[in-house]
Amino acid sequence: MTVLGRSGVEVAPLGFGAAGIGNLYTAVSDEQAHEAIDAAWSAGMRYFDTAPHYGIGLSERRLGAALRARPRTEYTISTKVGRRLEPSDAGGDDLANGFAVPATHRRVWDFSADGVRRSLEESLTRLGLDRVDAVYLHDPDDHAEQAFHEAYPALEKLRSEGVVGAVGAGMNQAEMLTRFVRDTDVDMVLCAGRYTLLDQRALADLLPAAQERGTSVVVGGAFNSGLLADPKPGATYNYAQAPAELLERALRLKTLADRHGTTLRAAALAFCAAHPAVASVLVGTRSAVEARDCAEQFAAQVPAGFWQELRDTGLLPPDAPVPTEEPS
Repeated sequence: MTVLGRSGVEVAPLGFGAAGIGNLYTAVSDEQAHEAIDAAWSAGMRYFDTAPHYGIGLSERRLGAALRARPRTEYTISTKVGRRLEPSDAGGDDLANGFAVPATHRRVWDFSADGVRRSLEESLTRLGLDRVDAVYLHDPDDHAEQAFHEAYPALEKLRSEGVVGAVGAGMNQAEMLTRFVRDTDVDMVLCAGRYTLLDQRALADLLPAAQERGTSVVVGGAFNSGLLADPKPGATYNYAQAPAELLERALRLKTLADRHGTTLRAAALAFCAAHPAVASVLVGTRSAVEARDCAEQFAAQVPAGFWQELRDTGLLPPDAPVPTEEPS
């Protein structure tokens, strides 16, 4: 377990990302979602991350129901604020936003102080919990002014009141997260897809800044939404079909992994976890089979020769930490 920043909130090195059980792309039954969480628990996962955005509340409801019988002191749970859910009678589905659920609600961007509190209260109701351990500002890309001047101070106040233990921001970019690290007292940032075997943008500024400030980094999107889990034509990268050049690169990585007797999935997870600023790696799982596989891949030892060949062939920058090296 690793403490998030200076908060005292602990997270396990491998965490459960709950977008999948919110019916990301395709429907998952309540039973399948429950089985995925049970399998993750049996495999040792004790950090669970969700958000109102995931299935317009479905992920939070399912996660809360599955964890309700577990001892509350034995797991860490985080959710997010920034999108409030308002009832809608528009009908149809939510696939335009990526989730196979009825469009019973609409998302409203709201990074106001009142919006933060209301969103958190509604999340607690859906989760069936009296508290969460950590809260992220969710995708404030186009709302920077309000996020920094209203939402973040609101989270800081909630932390000082003891309502939440740790606060941070979660985004699919590294640049604004670096600003959060440098200009605020966030405990952690969730960087999705920007520190992977295919994209090391976080290595330039975010990860060094986090190390310097004592801020924890949680890495999401280790598989870049699918391409690094199973590279093949039609695979997704950043939630869209992978460009040809990235597919070719991922296939080269897979070939090297196969030759060294490991898997690309194991290597992708090991790479993310190897940086000393990284406290936890979140994996999105939607079934018991996927949860067990991710745990097995995370525990696997990736041969040193694999990392060396990645560097020798230019597939990995020389300054990127790998598991077989001691952090500098």
